[in-house]
Amino acid sequence: MQDLNHIVIFARVVEAGSFSEAARRLDISRSAVSKAVAKLEKDLSTRLLNRSTRHLSLTEAGAAFAEYSVRILEEAEQAERVVNSLQAEPQGLLKVSASVAFGTLHVAPALADFLEQYPKIRIDLTITDHHVDLVEEGYDVLIRVTNEPDVNLAARKLAPARRILCATPKYFQQHGVPKTPEDLVVHNCLDYTLSGEQGYWRFIGPAGEISVPVSGTLRINDDDALSQAVLGGLGVALLPTFTVGRDLQRGKLQAVLSEYIPVDRYIYASYFPSRYLPAKIRVFIDFFAERIGAVPYWDRHV
Repeated sequence: MQDLNHIVIFARVVEAGSFSEAARRLDISRSAVSKAVAKLEKDLSTRLLNRSTRHLSLTEAGAAFAEYSVRILEEAEQAERVVNSLQAEPQGLLKVSASVAFGTLHVAPALADFLEQYPKIRIDLTITDHHVDLVEEGYDVLIRVTNEPDVNLAARKLAPARRILCATPKYFQQHGVPKTPEDLVVHNCLDYTLSGEQGYWRFIGPAGEISVPVSGTLRINDDDALSQAVLGGLGVALLPTFTVGRDLQRGKLQAVLSEYIPVDRYIYASYFPSRYLPAKIRVFIDFFAERIGAVPYWDRHV
């Protein structure tokens, strides 16, 4: 296999018709061009060019080799143009993985606006709470709710994932409004099975962190499904505001003990770290950061 750089230099010589003009186009010295061609001829054990003081001509072998060399140069230039266009203009396939609740409620509904703004991008969205390996599975962006993003990835914090303790107004009318976390021992506490220590809810009180034992008639592994049970009046639950924000704003749910609930998780957009972030990834993350806002739209007036 010949040195591709030597092949490119040879193609430029053929294209330019002289060593001097090829050197000027390549921005290297004439001697460097001459040495590259000579090295190529030595490696191929054949003369490619007939040289005189005023003229260059291709040998039979040179003409055959030039056909492929020029084609290699054209393909390389086309590849460079494609890469540059992908960097400059948002386009191509964008593979995204989002967690189930946030992806269903906030990512998927926004894609129509995003794709209208960037019509040259195509989206492949996977909604799952399972672990995803960005590199091995070929994803461009991961959107996750976590307290610790993957240290091997670059991550942009999109919003706090605030949780709120809530139930329907009717439930609180029937069972009373808890004034302190300890009051929850007499309530039907519906638990989200994928977070924290089961059977305990964590709060921050005047004396610091406290864990309150809770029990109830239902445990669910999905925030959105859990919110439906709460809206049905079954009990009280700790739910992310990105799931129930609209219901709180409309008065369908009532929040309690907000001052006791710490913000310990955030919504992150993670991607493979690179000095040259593709435009399609950059605009996707920027779009959601702007759409969510400094104060997330689901937290306004809550």
